[in-house]
Amino acid sequence: QRILDTFFPLLKGGKAAVPGPFGAGKTVVQQQIARWSKASIVIYVGCGERGNEMADVLEEFPTLEDPRTGRSLMNRTVLVVNTSNMPVAAREASVILGLTIAEYYRDMGYRVALMADSLSRWAEALREIGSLLREMPGEEGYPTYLASRLASFYERARAAQCLGRGVSGSVTIIGAVSPPGGDFSEP
Repeated sequence: QRILDTFFPLLKGGKAAVPGPFGAGKTVVQQQIARWSKASIVIYVGCGERGNEMADVLEEFPTLEDPRTGRSLMNRTVLVVNTSNMPVAAREASVILGLTIAEYYRDMGYRVALMADSLSRWAEALREIGSLLREMPGEEGYPTYLASRLASFYERARAAQCLGRGVSGSVTIIGAVSPPGGDFSEP
């Protein structure tokens, strides 16, 4: 954790990506960030993950001690689970649902850390939906609006002063990115 804080500091309301091929430990990094971050609430979105990975989060978080309160980490965690065998439309919606929940808590004055695992599977869902809608595909079959959709997702990370209440909140986004086969030349 100290290595992350030293070499990759992340401000409240910031955004980051944890890149790597499948099985490289991105989920473990996100779980460590969730545990040790200064966030009041952690939103963990499993977008198209295998069921055993999300079951691991569901089993692991209640046993982890929150270093700030001494209680279970699960007491300040919201899970949005969408496994790989669910419909692609649900996979596409899960990331936006998690972000909407995070913004709700931010507007209440909380510091929120959103863990999106995996944005690569979200992009694949967008590709499948675009294909079903017979949209003109871009590079590698992904929709031509993929870059703007990802940008609009990450742009919603921010610190904000809540109107009328005099409190501030933030949404910090940490997304896992796993290009197919670990090929970082993928769009």
